[in-house]
Amino acid sequence: MSKKTIFLIIFFALLSITFLGYAGFVTMQETGSFFGKEKLPVLGSPGHTIGGFSFTNQEGRTITSKDVTGKIYVSEYFFTTCTGICPRMNRNMEKVYARYKDNPNFLILSHTVDPDHDSVPVLKAYAEKHGADARNWWFLTGPKKELYKLARQGYMLDDGTYTGEEDFVHTQWFALVDGEGRVRGLYEGTKKSDIDKLINDIDRLMNE
Repeated sequence: MSKKTIFLIIFFALLSITFLGYAGFVTMQETGSFFGKEKLPVLGSPGHTIGGFSFTNQEGRTITSKDVTGKIYVSEYFFTTCTGICPRMNRNMEKVYARYKDNPNFLILSHTVDPDHDSVPVLKAYAEKHGADARNWWFLTGPKKELYKLARQGYMLDDGTYTGEEDFVHTQWFALVDGEGRVRGLYEGTKKSDIDKLINDIDRLMNE
């Protein structure tokens, strides 16, 4: 093989590497990741965030929106006397918790929709039943109006329609929230396929 042929091979190889690198850079600029792996979408209207809140967890500690700033977390709504979807949802949430419980940048927020019954002691017993450490899995209670407002206007987990005489939130959806308070995904907490996707999306979000 002549020197000229070797030179041309090297030249075109370097040219190809340069082109691929440039294409990857352009893709990263456009999608936020290299070679086309897109970031998770941001749900809601432009600029939408969860907003401020203040509730009480299973240990009687006040939890506010400041406590979740910079953290990735999953939010859900349930009630301790539920015999329908809630047990299945929280069995699935246990799987999510088991995977990330040792990650200091991850939290789970489980809000009761029945604060009249679900007092701090009731929530503590329920949390213990699910192996939840109050360090990073919070079972929250507070004023019903504020809990429901956050479910609907913040996490977008409920559309506000209901039947019967009394307003009630009963939703199977989980919300994935980033460190800036933005909703990055909604998942059916009763479905294994959605739980698998949630875990995959948490990994992606942690690597953004």
